[in-house]
Amino acid sequence: MRKILITGGAGFIGSHVVRRFVNNYPDYEIYNLDSLTYAGNLENLKDIDSKPNYHFIKGDIEDADFIMEIFQKYQFDGVIHLAAESHVDRSITNPMQFVHTNVLGTVHLLNAARTIWNGNWEGKKYYQISTDEVYGALGDTGAFQETTPYNPHSPYSAAKASADHFVRAYHDTYGMPTIISNCSNNYGPNQFPEKLIPLFINNIKNNKPLPVYGKGINVRDWLYVEDHAEAIDLIFHKAKPGDTYNIGGNNEWRNIDLIKKLIEIMDRKLGRPEGTSLNLITYVTDRAGHDLRYAIDPTKIKNELGWQPKVKFDEGFEKTVDWYLANEEWFNNVTSGAYVDYYKKMYEGR
Repeated sequence: MRKILITGGAGFIGSHVVRRFVNNYPDYEIYNLDSLTYAGNLENLKDIDSKPNYHFIKGDIEDADFIMEIFQKYQFDGVIHLAAESHVDRSITNPMQFVHTNVLGTVHLLNAARTIWNGNWEGKKYYQISTDEVYGALGDTGAFQETTPYNPHSPYSAAKASADHFVRAYHDTYGMPTIISNCSNNYGPNQFPEKLIPLFINNIKNNKPLPVYGKGINVRDWLYVEDHAEAIDLIFHKAKPGDTYNIGGNNEWRNIDLIKKLIEIMDRKLGRPEGTSLNLITYVTDRAGHDLRYAIDPTKIKNELGWQPKVKFDEGFEKTVDWYLANEEWFNNVTSGAYVDYYKKMYEGR
């Protein structure tokens, strides 16, 4: 029976990965490690938290002794590392937190895996989930490939790039079976509402301003979160040690066009005349070091593993909006901090 540690499993992408592994692999023991900071929410996993192969561990990857203890106790043979500080604006305000979580936390996990596995790499795998932001920015054409040099521009992307380098170094120096994937912007249910799409859904609903950086011309490639979870599943099971894959949605949008599309859908679903919410758009000073364009070339994962995104953007966007409108209680709990009560009810005092 495989024992898989998924870090950050109560977060946005992590919860979708945990759910997929718990449901698809009943013969695996899935351990979800999360410190339940502001973006980690166990309500994201209410539908599977009673499954016999699901286990939650509350803890912080910044605590090296704790990480070593749980590796010794549970003897994981696989790690899928998603736990990270991921919001660029927060990294500009507090870069040291990103160093502690994204860099040191990753090294603590690598050290624990290396110590416990002790050179017995058979059946072992350490999988680092990274971002397209480590590559820097693109011009009007082209796309990031696995061979694109790293060129991070924000404290967030610099911290993720550093963590990726450590993962590769542990493969090259010690022979640890590591793999890395870099993904484009994810969207879908359960995303913490500091991110653009859930934030703007809520603001449109409540007739609040929609703050748009600069002229709104920054371009991002958007990937539906369940498509990403499927790619992670394939990579974890089929990738070779030392390999890297880029995961993209083939779905580029300028921010301002994405926001106008969101307004169109929201006005329709809220029964407002089309374009009513356009007057909520408010242009604000651009973010420092704001990369103009990201785009991912997913040719390698398509050719080698047979993966490609299944959810078209119009379909995914509609599903996402519908989910947030139907889950107002979840949204209110997250924004008020009431989601922490779920952990207290379910886990404290056991």
